Amino acid sequence: MEQFDGPVPDLTQMRDRIQQKKTDAARYNFSRAENDLLRTFFDLAQEFDTLQDFFRICVTMPLEFLGLESNLFVIDEVDGHLNLICSSLTGINAGSELPSPHIRLTDVPYETEGSYVLPIRRKLTDAKETALSPNESSLVLGMFEVFPLERLSQDDRFFLLKYANRIGFNLHNRLIARQNVHHLKFINNLVRDIEHNVLIPNIYFKHLFNRLKKKIGELECLGNRLQSFRKSCDTVNKDCNELLFDINALHKDFMRLHHDLLNHHASYTLSLESLLRRDHFSKGHFVLRPKACYVEKEIIAPQLDYYRGRFESRGIIIEQPQDMMEEEFPIMVDVGLLAQVYDNLFSNAAKYAEAFVDHAGQSKKTMAYGREVLADYFGPGQAGVKFNVYTTGPHLSETEVTKIFFDGYRGENVQQQPGTGHGLAFVKQVVEIHGGRVGCEATPEGNNFYFILPLTSPEKGKGER
Repeated sequence: MEQFDGPVPDLTQMRDRIQQKKTDAARYNFSRAENDLLRTFFDLAQEFDTLQDFFRICVTMPLEFLGLESNLFVIDEVDGHLNLICSSLTGINAGSELPSPHIRLTDVPYETEGSYVLPIRRKLTDAKETALSPNESSLVLGMFEVFPLERLSQDDRFFLLKYANRIGFNLHNRLIARQNVHHLKFINNLVRDIEHNVLIPNIYFKHLFNRLKKKIGELECLGNRLQSFRKSCDTVNKDCNELLFDINALHKDFMRLHHDLLNHHASYTLSLESLLRRDHFSKGHFVLRPKACYVEKEIIAPQLDYYRGRFESRGIIIEQPQDMMEEEFPIMVDVGLLAQVYDNLFSNAAKYAEAFVDHAGQSKKTMAYGREVLADYFGPGQAGVKFNVYTTGPHLSETEVTKIFFDGYRGENVQQQPGTGHGLAFVKQVVEIHGGRVGCEATPEGNNFYFILPLTSPEKGKGER
């Protein structure tokens, strides 16, 4: 079931709000024509999709139900000018006709030259979330002019203010929807650009790595030749020994650099491939590409190799299970996305692991990982596999344990460390689309972050997603 993004009013709150609206409706005491206008406006606003049709509805309703003419002015999103968009006299204005001098942008209604002009306001709750200036006029989308003025009573003016508000709410929703469509088109185009300009050129790095490896091989051959030359000499030359030592040291440095570059490139490539798939953007959510995978060999080991230097630089001891590789079995997972899960877990371990003093008074700072099979975890005959990443350090509080996987939440004692609070929320999202669960639990020496996946055999998993 889809989770709500924010607080949801309970039935008591909703009933109170409904009673308030009923009281307001009775107090407004709109005429039958005015109530019919509002009902028809809502019906037609849902029936017609384009902005042009919506503008026509806005100016036609007062004419048909109340016999009043009207002009609709909307602020241009590009230049910020107030333009005449539609009129009950002339219809849609195809150009960018500026309003008469007597029409001005304001947050309050006013009378001018035989007409009554009202502000068209955007949704207040959503407006607070947009990058707007704090003044009230920033909540105004445009102005609505109604005439002739002499036919408007005070009750008519009150009704027209409510009508203008409804125009504003509907117009704001339509503008946001159109903006979202434009954003999605941009994102889809951006993905194509990334595929063309980043993913494909990224393949060229393999060619460069191969050339680097060839040069490393040539350096090794040069060292071997010098070694042979040294052995054939009757006397040992000090300069020759020093040169041979330097060549061997340089060869080892090149080999380490080549290894690190390959690991970084492999991790970077896997991240790009798994996060920037076109399917994610076209579907609006992560799309799995599951395949049979040996998790420690194909996912954990490469990520651990990538983070090993960081662990060592912080004095973190890595404890690897002795039997996990030997007892491994394949399960159906998305290799790229699950690699990102371990990337986040190892990154957190490298940042947040702290020393722990054991019962013998020995201080140690450790990261360990493991795996265990949980029989019937997902129901009778439906086993799960629990993957663990342990770190030493202070236990998380009960509050932290319940919130740590929420997007944007950061632990109570980690504010000095860089981070966004998004990593564990990403872990939770990826694990759950695999049909699994995430969690955190205290251990005698620290904390264990874990996730549990259904134990799906390759044969059973074929074609399921």
